[in-house]
Amino acid sequence: MFYSRNLKIDSSIEHCFFSRNNGVSEGIYKSLNCGIGSNDENSRVKKNLEIVAKNFKVPTNHLILMHQTHSNKVAVIESKNNLKRLDCDAMLTKNSSLVLGVLTADCAPILIYEKENKIIGCIHSGWKGAFNGVIENTVKKLKELGGNTNKLVVSVGPCIDQKNYEVKEDFYSKFVKKSKTYDSFFLKSEKKTFNFDLRGFVNKKLKDCNISQIDNISIDSFASKSEYFSHRRAKKLGENDYGRCISAIKKIPDKNN
Repeated sequence: MFYSRNLKIDSSIEHCFFSRNNGVSEGIYKSLNCGIGSNDENSRVKKNLEIVAKNFKVPTNHLILMHQTHSNKVAVIESKNNLKRLDCDAMLTKNSSLVLGVLTADCAPILIYEKENKIIGCIHSGWKGAFNGVIENTVKKLKELGGNTNKLVVSVGPCIDQKNYEVKEDFYSKFVKKSKTYDSFFLKSEKKTFNFDLRGFVNKKLKDCNISQIDNISIDSFASKSEYFSHRRAKKLGENDYGRCISAIKKIPDKNN
C-alpha cells in the first residue's frame, strides 16, 4: 500500500494506492488483482475487491469502478452502482458513502480532493487520455460542481517510468505535431525510438490547470514486479494477460450531518 503525503494529512478523506499484494489471485495475477476486465477467475477478482472495500469499511457495491477505455470522459457519481462499471476514465462525487476506484497497470492513477466543497475524484490517465484532455475535462467538471482549483489536492500514483516506456517515431510525432513543447517529454535513443515521460506529461497537464498542490508516488510500475502489475512488462515476458492494481479514495462522513 502506498499513500500520498498531501492526502494523508487531511482527516476528511481516506485513500490508498494499493500494491499487487495481500490478495487471493494466483499465477500471473498474484495476488490483489482487481481487474474485472482481466482473464483472472471472477471469484478471485470479486474477493480482491471485497478486500479493498473492507479496507474502507464499506460494502463492496459502494466501491465504484470504471470501464476504462483511455477516453476523456468524466462522470459525476451520486449513488452506488452495484459494481457496474461506468463508461468513463474519470469520476467525481460528493457522496461520502462511496469509494471511487481506478485500475492501472502502467497508466497513471490520479486521486484528487477539493477541500472547500469536499469533492473527491479519480482519474485513469494513460498517454491517450492525458493527450486528449481527460485531466482538463475533470477540472472543468469539478468547477461545474462548484469546485475551486486553489483548494484542490492531487496525487499521481505509481506508473511506468520514462526509462521503460519506449515508443516509436509515429508516437513522438503525434505529440510534437500538437505542440513543439511536448518534445521535452521524450528522450531519443540510438535505435531511433523514443522514451516517453508519462508522469512528467501528466504533471504538466495538472499544472496547466492551475493546480499547485501536486505530489507523486514515484514508483515505476514496470520495474516494481513484486509491488505492481505492468502491461508492458507482461508483454515483454510473453504473458498473455496481466493484473490491475487499484487506487481508491473516500470521503469521511461529516459528523455534523
